[in-house]
Amino acid sequence: MDDARGSSDATTHSDAPGWIGRDVPRRDGHDKVTGAALYVDDISLPGMLHGATVRSEVARGRIVAIEYPPEIPWHELVVVTAADIPGPNVVKLIERDQPLLADEVVNHCDEPIVLLAHGDRELLERARRAVRVVIEPLPAVFEIESALAKDVVIWGEDNIFRRYAVDRGDVDTALRDPDLVIVEGTYETGAQEQMYIEPQGMIAEYDEVRGVTVRGSLQCPYYIHDALMSAFCLPAEQVRVIQSATGGGFGGKEEYPSVIAAHAALLARKAGRPVKLTYDRVEDVMATTKRHPSRTRHRTAVRRDGTLVAMDIEFVIDGGAYCTLSPVVLSRGTIHAAGPYRCPNVRVRAMAVATSHPPHGAFRGFGAPQSIFALERQLDRVAATLHLDPAELRRRNALRQGESTAVGQVIGEAIELDHLLDAALTQASWDERRATFAAHNRTTQGPLRRGIGLAMFFHGAGFTGAGEVHLASVARISAHPDGTVRVLAASTEIGQGTTTIFGQIVADALAISMSRVEIAQPDTALVPNSGPTVASRTTMVVGDLLRRAALQIRGVLADEAGLGERGDAAFARACRRYFDAHDELVAEARYQPPPGLAWDEKTFSGDAYAAYAWAVYIAAVTVDLRTAEVVVDDFVAVQEVGRVVNPTLAAGQIEGGVAQAIGWALYEHVVWRNGRVANPQMTNYIIPTSMDAPEIRVSFLPAFAGADAPTKGIGELPMDGPAPAILAAIEHATGIAGTGIPFLPEQLLAALEGSG
Repeated sequence: MDDARGSSDATTHSDAPGWIGRDVPRRDGHDKVTGAALYVDDISLPGMLHGATVRSEVARGRIVAIEYPPEIPWHELVVVTAADIPGPNVVKLIERDQPLLADEVVNHCDEPIVLLAHGDRELLERARRAVRVVIEPLPAVFEIESALAKDVVIWGEDNIFRRYAVDRGDVDTALRDPDLVIVEGTYETGAQEQMYIEPQGMIAEYDEVRGVTVRGSLQCPYYIHDALMSAFCLPAEQVRVIQSATGGGFGGKEEYPSVIAAHAALLARKAGRPVKLTYDRVEDVMATTKRHPSRTRHRTAVRRDGTLVAMDIEFVIDGGAYCTLSPVVLSRGTIHAAGPYRCPNVRVRAMAVATSHPPHGAFRGFGAPQSIFALERQLDRVAATLHLDPAELRRRNALRQGESTAVGQVIGEAIELDHLLDAALTQASWDERRATFAAHNRTTQGPLRRGIGLAMFFHGAGFTGAGEVHLASVARISAHPDGTVRVLAASTEIGQGTTTIFGQIVADALAISMSRVEIAQPDTALVPNSGPTVASRTTMVVGDLLRRAALQIRGVLADEAGLGERGDAAFARACRRYFDAHDELVAEARYQPPPGLAWDEKTFSGDAYAAYAWAVYIAAVTVDLRTAEVVVDDFVAVQEVGRVVNPTLAAGQIEGGVAQAIGWALYEHVVWRNGRVANPQMTNYIIPTSMDAPEIRVSFLPAFAGADAPTKGIGELPMDGPAPAILAAIEHATGIAGTGIPFLPEQLLAALEGSG
């Protein structure tokens, strides 16, 4: 068993007062920095072939023919089409509308049509380029407005994957009140590529008796397990999914690995040999899912003192050609659309529409960053209309304990958003900087302008509503005679620190050192289904299952083996005594919803999440009027996230999320040309580097619920606030009220020239 090498805390201080709240080094760090970790492209199996994918070059059309020119020795290659799929030709997910391989029609550029495999990668690439797919073009849809107008219907009867509605109070009456100020705005967000370090990749084996085994880079082993059972018509015991070391995911390896795993397995089944299918960066960017673009319209009724009276919100996301995870992305965006604010009248109309883009899917925050961006920019517009400080507007409308969100969830915890806001304003020197920057911008003759902006927001942790109940997650811990324990869960380590956090939680509950805790590599043949590694649920939900299982282990040993003391020696003695009379000691915990929570999916109301994390983010920027370049100089991120298990890892999550959101706000522009990504390389799809990241000052406020507070999810929280805070700072610096992201230099320059 491995643990955090070099850490005396992790190996010797077993009688220390608990592991929660301690800065334990990453358990996976040593293998990753030394190169010992094996990623999918490091793995080679005997007799393994390499796979490749032939894709559509048009956005929508009817397949007329597939031609294989004679200059390629096709008899040497493995060739797979839709006809070779033993089960239904669908990717099993929410809707079964997406084919594993296009058959009669294609619905987006780079849709997979033919799979090839060969041992010679050079010949394989020549063959891939030689295949000619003859496609009769059909009309396509590339814009949200065109999809809503039904200029061309490409999905269902109206291009709508899913609708949600929130209704609270009487919005129409409020909007007609002549004493209220009505503020309107439209806001847009673009697609965003996850740009994980390691591209997608899978290795598959197929055996008529054992079935399918796949291993590779992934977030959700049981998603793939279900998809392969469907595609190959196999029982659960004949499908095995193993995670290899995974170089990042950010949601991009949530649902898409089901596609590439099935493709590799189809090739392996036909070849009778293992097949590795990996994407290079260009193919990965062009073919896989991205963050959903969005368009949001706001009409806000407000009293002249800044009190919110009504919000009328239309929230629309571009789902691409197939449904994938659009309903859950839309759901979260809808629930977060009105923010952590008190408003008696709220109407939200939300839609996910079909277009001819490649399907959009999961990405850190999934839906909340889009709707929160629109809301926070709208509140800045309201503040400007009323000549109010943006911070003061938010203070006057912040939710308090006992009040309810737009969907009717009563906030039971003692939230203190005033305290959160004050902490952020103090750390950022908000009043001083607002005044100093404004004076500088009025008087300077130079090209540099400075500004500061903020966002206040929340993020629900875990699956929405009854989602966690439907998942029915299970986690296990087994104890061994030598006093070690093994954690069995399907949650994956994708760089966020899962193995370290699980080690801390279990070691803390058992009162032993982390060196005695092994974390099993996710493998569906060994670990139970503890649910997907998504939705900020890993620590909060699965970590709590492991804590409960560990307490069961300790309770059994106390009752049957006299365990009373803390520490490794006492635990090992108790294990030896227990195993003198028993063959195994395994504890299992199943998800149990917190008492009193109820969600109505039909009315889209009730208790949406078991817990919320709360935050205020403040960005300070410098804008160069000559080049329209924006530099984020300083960033303050203050949040309340319950108990923090590992402060360093938690801060790293916040810092990484802020950097990713800076990219979404200022740099990351997916260029679409007739439905195809025109900039699929890291030389022309620009992401922030260390030179573009400011000092990110991260603070975790003490939990609102005190020492007994639960741990809340934080992985997605930092994606929500930076973009609106940065655009607010740009507006403070230049007077330009940006309404869409990415807010590129050319857009800012055009706005500056127009204002001049």
